[in-house]
Amino acid sequence: FAICSRTVEPLEYYRRFLKENCRPDGRELGEFRTTTVNIGKCLCSITTADGSALVKLGNTTVICGVKAELAAPAVDSANKGYIVPNVELPSLCAERFRSGPPGEEAQAASQFIADVIENSQMIVKEDLCIANGKLAWVLYCDIICLDYDGNLLDASVFALLAALKNVQLPLVTINEETGLSEVNLKQKNPLIIRKHPVATSFAIFDDTLLIVDPTAEEEDLATGTVTIVTDEEGRLCSVHKPGGSPLTGAKLQDCITRAITRHKEVKKLIDKVIKSITPK
Repeated sequence: FAICSRTVEPLEYYRRFLKENCRPDGRELGEFRTTTVNIGKCLCSITTADGSALVKLGNTTVICGVKAELAAPAVDSANKGYIVPNVELPSLCAERFRSGPPGEEAQAASQFIADVIENSQMIVKEDLCIANGKLAWVLYCDIICLDYDGNLLDASVFALLAALKNVQLPLVTINEETGLSEVNLKQKNPLIIRKHPVATSFAIFDDTLLIVDPTAEEEDLATGTVTIVTDEEGRLCSVHKPGGSPLTGAKLQDCITRAITRHKEVKKLIDKVIKSITPK
């Protein structure tokens, strides 16, 4: 009966669980799925990257590779480098995605990541400048979803942050006589990360009920979603709400409070993994 009900009337099936303050997968409404992160060279698939990370949020699996290249700064931003994020949702990660150019969801996710980088000031573009008007770093941040089961944004921001913390940039100088750049691969420095943004997503059910870290099925049944991004100081970096049910001020404040708690959990997890891979 339960299986039939879930197939024929999925929303009613969910409501029966939500009334009991739990979900079909056994989680409480405010409970995240098991979260794991792997950082660095353990990811043999992208060993060419200058920094990499793999994040799992339940079944949702996202990999991020950061590639650093040298380029001339833009004329109107002579003292700034570039950060170019790109989110890919290949057809292998879920049936809903098709091969070909990036779909609407991938484009929206890429724009969201770009906004998070900008609003949080996690990396200041001036820090990527090597020689004013002459040379700067470009960071290509490729975020690829390997398995899609909802809450892509939280997993993507987490993977991006973890990968950026893994980046080591070689020392680059410009030879005054020749005007050419010289790269010293023996002397590398970690990327300067000024803020640590973490995303926390919620699905809204029946316009009033909030559940955290929604699965793909929960996202499809929800009347709206909202993603809150905070930094380590509890500062609100961004609120992403693509339409759907409106939220009262009190509900939004609830989301922000939960997001601040989640930030501490994610930061602790990243710090623990980085400590375990740092040479003693």
